[in-house]
Amino acid sequence: MTTGRAQAFSDGVFAVAITVLVFGLRPTGPGSLAHQLLHAWPQYFAYVVSFLTIGIMWMNHHTMLAHVTRVDRPLLVLNLLLLLGIVAIPFPTALVADHLRDQGATAATVTYGLVMIAISIGFGGLWVYVATHASALGAAVPTEALRRSILGFNGGLLAYVAGTAIAFVSALAALIIFGALAVYYLFEHLPSPVTETGPDSADD
Repeated sequence: MTTGRAQAFSDGVFAVAITVLVFGLRPTGPGSLAHQLLHAWPQYFAYVVSFLTIGIMWMNHHTMLAHVTRVDRPLLVLNLLLLLGIVAIPFPTALVADHLRDQGATAATVTYGLVMIAISIGFGGLWVYVATHASALGAAVPTEALRRSILGFNGGLLAYVAGTAIAFVSALAALIIFGALAVYYLFEHLPSPVTETGPDSADD
């Protein structure tokens, strides 16, 4: 199977997950609407962190699949497991938005961190499979170049674990770490199919 169908299905899942985030923006409580809007800052914070996270994950997912011209069943299974985590992001986002300032802050942020850890493992597994089966999947970039990027790309997993642990001390600090990790993955940690193989080989 070519990468086109896998990419299209994955794009749809990313689009749904990132759109559902906005449903959590629902200021409530006593006082005027202006007071409610100002009081709802945890919802905006959680929304921005998750929006950036999903958006940047989509960018990296696109880069991954741009390296190969076909997908096999194991790759599709790994991709499905990754999407299982992606589509779950709105759930812990809503928990953090609703409980960041009360007794449930730790549980909400730890839940968020555990979902991020699962997604990070999913991304790592997907990239390791691509890097170690590059020839069979029609990758033009040399296998060694892909394998060298594995360590740097998976570095965020340890940071997600650390952020989840910090959530037991400070939920807000943990959420800031998760946001910083989104910025970390904004920069390239994978070989570019454009720079490595030329413009013609960058198309799916």
